[in-house]
Amino acid sequence: MSLRIVRQSKFRHVFGQPLKREQCYDNIRITKNSWDSNFCAVNPKFLAIITEIAGGGAFLVLPLQKTGRIDISYPQVAGHKGPVMDIAWCPHNDNVIASSSDDTLVRVWQIPEGGLVRPLVDPVVELAGHQKKVGLVQWHPSANNVLLSAGADCKIMIWNVGTGELLSEVMHPDIIFDCCWSWNGSRLATTCKDKKIRVYDPRSGEMLQEAMGHEGAKPQRVVYLRSGMILTTGFSRMSERQYSLRNEDDLNSPLCLEEMDVSNGVMVPFYDPDVNLLFLCAKGDSNIRYFEITEDAPFVHYINTYQSNTPQRGMCMMPKRGCDISRCEIAKCIRLHSNGFCEVLSFTVPRKSEQFQDDLYPLTTADVPAISAEEWAEGKDADPVLVSLKEGYVPSQKQELKVTKKANVLDKLSSKKAEQSPEPALPKPDKKIEELMEEIRNLKSTVNEHEQRIKELENKIEATCNAFSEHTQVLNNHGEDDHLADEV
Repeated sequence: MSLRIVRQSKFRHVFGQPLKREQCYDNIRITKNSWDSNFCAVNPKFLAIITEIAGGGAFLVLPLQKTGRIDISYPQVAGHKGPVMDIAWCPHNDNVIASSSDDTLVRVWQIPEGGLVRPLVDPVVELAGHQKKVGLVQWHPSANNVLLSAGADCKIMIWNVGTGELLSEVMHPDIIFDCCWSWNGSRLATTCKDKKIRVYDPRSGEMLQEAMGHEGAKPQRVVYLRSGMILTTGFSRMSERQYSLRNEDDLNSPLCLEEMDVSNGVMVPFYDPDVNLLFLCAKGDSNIRYFEITEDAPFVHYINTYQSNTPQRGMCMMPKRGCDISRCEIAKCIRLHSNGFCEVLSFTVPRKSEQFQDDLYPLTTADVPAISAEEWAEGKDADPVLVSLKEGYVPSQKQELKVTKKANVLDKLSSKKAEQSPEPALPKPDKKIEELMEEIRNLKSTVNEHEQRIKELENKIEATCNAFSEHTQVLNNHGEDDHLADEV
């Protein structure tokens, strides 16, 4: 009986191929911020890259077809007063992007169809609630207009972007390194500076599970898998890079804990829920490892490594609906280089047949939400809407994002009472103010008249006094003349 040395897998021959230089993006001033962020985000329409700018924060938004050398004066999204820390495209609207900054604000932007023609400085909505810098933003996977933000103030805030209101708040015991929604958005997994992994109820803020994660002091990353398992990357006590896989109901007992190598870069996981592929890369590394995750031990199976000559400054993955299915492309990523070059890397599975490959492209996440933000806030959960790519990806018709501020409940009650009451309405505050202003003007006029009358009387008194003194002087002179005449 022969033993299989190589595990059989349809992804065993996956290989990465960089596109030609003219199909990539060049001459971009990539941010020099040391924050642990990907610095870029991509969707089937646009590529966004955080850039270096003096006196604030900005990021570049490029249509995917605008490849080659980018003009240094190309318009940017520049509204933050501090460096931009993180950006994330809305999964249900390819023209909407969220950004977080060192200025403690989270802003949501509407990108015009076709890209920017002038700098964009006015966001659709500004979300203010954090007291310190906001280092992470993430959209809900299935609920419309639900956005998560995590700040250095140890708070996770969940917003309804459509109304600009805060839906819930999760207090964390220490600095948050990373967080991730579950497949249907009913749970939230986090990693923390205190080296612990936690699972929260995002609506109530209640902590459901807690366990010690990786023993190293460097940042840990977390990914919630579609099956409910939680994968983390971090460091051992000896600074060896590790990954672990745990069940969400028993975080204390890892299903697997593997060491990879010794390096400084934090391993960033990118997970494909359609085919359970995992890509691991890190800043400063020049390679990308990819694995296949199964439900049977040893759970995480190594496939291959993409090797490059240049280290990456940041990286982001394209949603599956943005991949080229005619070339059997199962993943596409953007690698940022320190010299301003943005490389496009394509991962393909070699197949001779030109027909649609059902095993490579199962149903994938669509660009339409499953529930509304109000339904999610009321306790409803739903899996993301899935769509087939067999006939190609056709984007759904999207409307412009508009923010509707909710009216005050007291205002609604007072308006209802006014409509039901037959009594005449009270004078408006504006009319009362006008009456008071008119009375003040009349009083000022009266005071001015009295002041003028007083000045006139003072002048008359002064004239009378002067005349009296002159008359007295004349009489005195006459008296002296009479006295001299008598002496003579």
